[in-house]
Amino acid sequence: MVSVYDIKPAFQNLLRPVVKMLARIGVTANQVTVAAMLLSIVTGIWILDEYHPLPFLSADNSESASSLCLLLAIPVVLLLRMVLNAIDGMLAREHDMKSSLGAVLNELGDVISDAALYLPLAYVAGFNAVLVVGMVIVGIIAEMTGVIAVQIGASRRYDGPMGKSDRALVVGLLCGIVGLGYDISNWLDTILGVLIGLGVLTIWNRSRKALQECQ
Repeated sequence: MVSVYDIKPAFQNLLRPVVKMLARIGVTANQVTVAAMLLSIVTGIWILDEYHPLPFLSADNSESASSLCLLLAIPVVLLLRMVLNAIDGMLAREHDMKSSLGAVLNELGDVISDAALYLPLAYVAGFNAVLVVGMVIVGIIAEMTGVIAVQIGASRRYDGPMGKSDRALVVGLLCGIVGLGYDISNWLDTILGVLIGLGVLTIWNRSRKALQECQ
């Protein structure tokens, strides 16, 4: 099935000059991976505090137009994360920076970043908290399924139709639309339900393809 992941080679070609420059000045793949994760965590805490004030931060709990505009940070951060994720992979592969630590940071960083960015949406008016949490859980299981493929002797599976990049595209669009002030609350439950359904299909596809590869 078609996935955003399929355009990755063309995306990487655009970033290659930047990657070469970063390698020359001594930036490592692991540093980029950690930077992407910290960016997501800080943004998630910022958004969460706006809608559900945290005891160690101060914020007004009233939702306003400025609060909704804050959601525009999510598509921006998701785009930056996509760029940083591509860069860290290219640094590792093309500039001899592969490491066991890097593999661990790469897999954990993705699921931690997604959870940090998406879970605060449960407190935003119009978003169903149960569906938001369900989407995050299914996304984590889908990534775990891709990693388990390696454990049974197959390659890391990135099959769609709802991988992390696809999910980021949809969630980023939703947050962008809501952040611009458009009321799509009547559609959000349906869209989130479809995301969960496609996520379950992704788990099935990755499991099936991994087992086929082993055979």
